[in-house]
Amino acid sequence: MSNAIKIFQGRFGRVALLDMSAPLVGHAHHHCHILLKAGGADSAFSVRGETAPLTNDSVVLVNAWEHHAYTHPVPPGERTLILALYIEPNWLAEIQRSLAMSGHPRFFPQSCVRVTAATRKITEEFVLELWWADEVSPSRLEQLLFNLIISVVEGYSGWRDLVSLLRSKPPVATDPRIRQAITLMRQDVGRELDMDSLAAQAGLSRAHFFALFQRDTQVTPLVYANVLRFEAAVQRLTQTQASVGDVAHGLGFSAPGHFSRFFRQHLGITPSDYRRVVNLFEPPKSDAVPPAPVI
Repeated sequence: MSNAIKIFQGRFGRVALLDMSAPLVGHAHHHCHILLKAGGADSAFSVRGETAPLTNDSVVLVNAWEHHAYTHPVPPGERTLILALYIEPNWLAEIQRSLAMSGHPRFFPQSCVRVTAATRKITEEFVLELWWADEVSPSRLEQLLFNLIISVVEGYSGWRDLVSLLRSKPPVATDPRIRQAITLMRQDVGRELDMDSLAAQAGLSRAHFFALFQRDTQVTPLVYANVLRFEAAVQRLTQTQASVGDVAHGLGFSAPGHFSRFFRQHLGITPSDYRRVVNLFEPPKSDAVPPAPVI
């Protein structure tokens, strides 16, 4: 079974050191997602349906709202230690304005790139610091994290050329019917997704609704709903005292076991494990949902 060694959560997003032994379902994040191998066997992700190797020499880059899955194609019994960065674009923009486009769906033009010697060294130092992170301060963690991100994206994104980045995906006006459907989904993240009902309320056939939704958000309605539900779960686990059972019930799961399975399929660990290992670098606040995709 996979497990989390350390998780840090703050205004920067999430940083997780994960000991992975099994694949994860296809999913997405509103974050700018960077995955580095920290130890163990070489592995891989599937990004946009293509294999992205995760090795000592390659890093996996996933754009915001980009569909991906961890495949774990390693020999039986072997594990992979992954440093997973889930970065909030707004946090990057606060530090360096030119990184405000990290939420752009084409911020990373490639899903797998070479790890430089400098990046490997920073990664190793970062992992060692996390391992002994009982004394690390929020400012220290954010400094280390920003240095690692810059080392990764320096040569593999359009962050220094905003004009080209904006031109890399022609503007597509979000269909108002899809906006309406997303508003309904966000109003109650615990409601079971009823595709026929959402399509009907949007005045569309099921097939047309599905096509428009995927065009405007880059993911299917089910994946989008699961993103909302997962992020709500993280918020309620870390920023409320509600029991795991109450969190499960509030998110529409018929039993805590179903909630645990859903959570494990998306991160590799159970909700209880997440609550046990997470280190919070932010004050409690009300439930939040991820921002909509940048169109």
